Amino acid sequence: MKHLHLLFVAAVIFSFLWRVYLAEKLPEKLTEKWIKILPHGLAAGLLLSGIALVFQGNWSDNYGWIVAKVLLMLVFIAAGLFTLREQGQRRWISFGVAMFSFVYIVKLAITKQIFFL
Repeated sequence: MKHLHLLFVAAVIFSFLWRVYLAEKLPEKLTEKWIKILPHGLAAGLLLSGIALVFQGNWSDNYGWIVAKVLLMLVFIAAGLFTLREQGQRRWISFGVAMFSFVYIVKLAITKQIFFL
């Protein structure tokens, strides 16, 4: 299950970076139906595999870092929306926020510690 979850993580971040590239270079491509639907399927797979890992790993008693990951995922999604919809400096600030939240999620997954301390 862990490898499936990591596959979805990689697919979500690759999909996001690809869509940022399209938004910058070929914005008309973002209107294609499959490009609009694919991220939702990947996010659903990521969420479902994450839920399965929580129960498989017996982490339900130590859930603070899991809640933090879910909240940061919401930040990643919101910043990703702004990244794809904005232009210029606003796009890149939103992109920075999205990437920071992604890196923080990875840090949480590895250390299980909410803060950097």
